[in-house]
Amino acid sequence: MKNIIIGMLLAMSVVCTAQEKIKVLIVDGQNNHQIWPKSTIMMKQYLEETGLFNVDISRTQYIWKAEREQEYLKLATDQNQQQVEQPITDPNFRPKFHNYDVVISNFGWKAAPWPKKTQKLFERYVKKGGGFVSIHAADNSFPQWDAYNEMIGLGGWGDRSEKDGPYVFYNNANKMVIDTTKGPAGFHGARHRFPITIRDKEHPITNGMPNIWMTGIDECYAKLRGPAKNMTILATGKDQSAKAPTDRHEPMLMVINYGKGRIFHNTLGHDLDSFENVGFIVSILRGTEWAATGKVTQTLPDDFPTESKATRRPFHLKK
Repeated sequence: MKNIIIGMLLAMSVVCTAQEKIKVLIVDGQNNHQIWPKSTIMMKQYLEETGLFNVDISRTQYIWKAEREQEYLKLATDQNQQQVEQPITDPNFRPKFHNYDVVISNFGWKAAPWPKKTQKLFERYVKKGGGFVSIHAADNSFPQWDAYNEMIGLGGWGDRSEKDGPYVFYNNANKMVIDTTKGPAGFHGARHRFPITIRDKEHPITNGMPNIWMTGIDECYAKLRGPAKNMTILATGKDQSAKAPTDRHEPMLMVINYGKGRIFHNTLGHDLDSFENVGFIVSILRGTEWAATGKVTQTLPDDFPTESKATRRPFHLKK
């Protein structure tokens, strides 16, 4: 009898542990960055390896720029997919956002708008307290969607301009600047490793990170602009390439509040080297936990990059 009771308690413990995991949904399907089918699987594996998250994937029926990494498509979903030459709206794309604690967007530039009803469902989900994580070119997406622009705080490309909000950055005197000058949004120099400077050392996502650390080979987004409402810049980056579009420190990691919802906006993550950078990996893990729960329980790993050295974890798919 004693063994039976112990067995029941252990079974209940397993069930409770599974229920306590953070439920994550990654949405994707159309992204000009051709790594996206692989990077979705990379993020899923990174998250689930911590033991903190359960991750599902929801994908548009019409997929774009998936050819390079098409072997990873089948690892995400068995739904019917059609590769298209130009992005088109999937009228049946309607993820069950309410079933998840946090949604990660791996959409990108030129992604076709979601159906209006899906947009409204997502707005309601975040406003009522759902978490949202925007990765790299997800801040290029959906320029005509006002609520989305407010959620990401700042965006680029897609004909964004002064009509969408100011430029926001740190100058070389380390002062934050809100610039209403006219002009387009979204530039970057050549891909390279560049320094990230932490601007908010107390936030749970960046707490404990070195003041300066090196990215992987990535794009340093510049001249982003948007509503910038209820937004805190956690970290900036400065382009070190020969033809840098600005001589200033541009927002790289941001958090935004939208209603009761928490958003983590990470502009990093261009291709394989950047997705394997330990700074990027840790920021995604911590940012996702914070967006879902408002706190971070994960400690900084020993291989976190430093001011002088980028660190990388080669990705190996677990089958």
